[in-house]
Amino acid sequence: MNLMEIFHDGGFIMYPLLIFSIAIWVVAIQKFLFLRTFTAQYMKVDEDIHRALQANKIEDMKWVVKGASMPIKRPHEVLTEDFYNSKEELNDRLNRRLSETTAVLRRNLWILGTIGSSAPFIGLFGTVLGIMESFKEIGESGKSGFSVVAAGISEALIATASGIIVAVIAVIFYNYFQTRVAQIAADFRNRVEDTAELMFLSKRK
Repeated sequence: MNLMEIFHDGGFIMYPLLIFSIAIWVVAIQKFLFLRTFTAQYMKVDEDIHRALQANKIEDMKWVVKGASMPIKRPHEVLTEDFYNSKEELNDRLNRRLSETTAVLRRNLWILGTIGSSAPFIGLFGTVLGIMESFKEIGESGKSGFSVVAAGISEALIATASGIIVAVIAVIFYNYFQTRVAQIAADFRNRVEDTAELMFLSKRK
């Protein structure tokens, strides 16, 4: 029995599970590429900014920030503004922008979480349909036995197994990206706050 036969034997409930599977891989691949690009860019921006600060070239820093992507640019733009009068005001503005960046990093993770929690229930729904089909066969044929209920039981088991497999994959990716996003967000925040400290001291001087 090949995969296509298994898919068809699982009944119509396999189609939403197939859509879930495609969604999992689309989100996972997109998120992996985004986080890799984001990490490489913010580390490069941080390096260039510190180089400009050491040379006391604030204008160069503004150009570095201007060329960054929006989640990286917004927090760093706060550092180049002259609209704050105290360190507390700077930190308040910075925390808001850093929260926005974290929200961008977490974007679409809810899809993995939703699939991970709902896929087993969709598989269970397929199980119920398969068992109902078995009882229907018994009622129509007036006979009992494995040969009568085999098709319905097979559909139920395939649906159950498929729902569990889809859920496990979604949860694995969800937990991985949650941990990865938390690590990247924490490192990004630390680097920006270190830069903010240097900028504030530089402006006071």
